[in-house]
Amino acid sequence: MTPILELKNINYSYHTLDGETKALSNISFSLTKGEFTAVVGPSGCGKSTLLSLIDGLMKPESGRLLLSGTPLTENSSKIGYMLQHDHLFEWRTIYRNVLIGAEISGRNTPEIRKKAREMLEQYGLSQFARSKPSELSGGMRQRAALIRTLLLEPELLLLDEPFSALDYQTRLTVSDDIGQIIRRTGKTALLVTHDLSEAVSLSDRVIILTKRPASIGRIVPITFAIENDTPLNRRNAPEFKTYFNEIWKELNHDEQAVEKTV
Repeated sequence: MTPILELKNINYSYHTLDGETKALSNISFSLTKGEFTAVVGPSGCGKSTLLSLIDGLMKPESGRLLLSGTPLTENSSKIGYMLQHDHLFEWRTIYRNVLIGAEISGRNTPEIRKKAREMLEQYGLSQFARSKPSELSGGMRQRAALIRTLLLEPELLLLDEPFSALDYQTRLTVSDDIGQIIRRTGKTALLVTHDLSEAVSLSDRVIILTKRPASIGRIVPITFAIENDTPLNRRNAPEFKTYFNEIWKELNHDEQAVEKTV
């Protein structure tokens, strides 16, 4: 089976008048259909840069990036992107916000509009279809942003810390909610997060990046032997602490090594 996404020896540097800053070094991994993968790493190591390369917003200096076996040369409609903020427009209703992507891409058909109404109903927002974003909670706004992303049926979802703007309690609830929605739809997802608990509770694998220039330090497979495998239930499972500590130790390996040599 052809992977949904393949990165082969991706390298990228930022260039300024002061010189070159290497951001990513020899990044290689692939995602299979329906897989939920998280990427963690030190602050500033290039996690969001990686997503921008995958989305086609930036081009790697070297290496190959394939989407369903085809070289990715520009932004693709097969990729959906959820950012840290929902970016809903206050002057539009929730229903019309959900349709923005369809309007921009010229796909605002009767079928798409029907599907948007069905998804609002399915994900508990139909009663707010005519509401403005300011009338919704932060969690409901993120759910609307997810519907907007899923409406055009992307093959791959890129999630750039989509829950970081929420308070802690809401963040737990919304990540559980959206994580289950993504699982039910069978979408392939790549999540960038600073929150190790979030990475463990949501994903099938955690890719750990080193400090800049980022390379892959380790990839940790995540499995839970629980009957009802949801993000919230994972946090209470005995495996959760083991995975958290394993990833934490790997992330802090470089700093610990430096301390021992001082």
